[in-house]
Amino acid sequence: MKTDPTDNGGLFVGRRPGTRPVKYRRLPEFKGERRRLVDRALAIGMLVLMALVVAAFWGPLPLAWLWIGSQADYQSGSTFLGIIVAFMGLLFTLLIGLMILRRLDLSWILLRRASGVDQREGTIGRVFAAGSAVGATVFVAWMLLFSGTGFAPVGP
Repeated sequence: MKTDPTDNGGLFVGRRPGTRPVKYRRLPEFKGERRRLVDRALAIGMLVLMALVVAAFWGPLPLAWLWIGSQADYQSGSTFLGIIVAFMGLLFTLLIGLMILRRLDLSWILLRRASGVDQREGTIGRVFAAGSAVGATVFVAWMLLFSGTGFAPVGP
């Protein structure tokens, strides 16, 4: 009987459904080098798609929900309603985006394994960290240079 928490998916003796350790099969046998290159190109495309989803978290999604919130404010005359609509819409959209990222990450692992790499962990953490670092840097640069914080140079 296995009682190690890493073996049974938690600190309890009984295992909750879906918490067992992942058992990877052996790497697939390859039909040819061309198929391996196609799988590798698809994995790179999946990684680019993940980066685009993370980039959407820093620009288009917040702007879109701020606009929708302003429309709700304009139509109803209630600023509180506009803020709630923008906040809740952005919150749920970001959660949906994270769900999409997780599914893309699992697909990326499968594509990497199909291309001959013994991939067992995803890259969602690294993509999210790199995308957030770039997004935060671009946002701070935009805020300091163009948003009128008083630090931007004033033209003639």
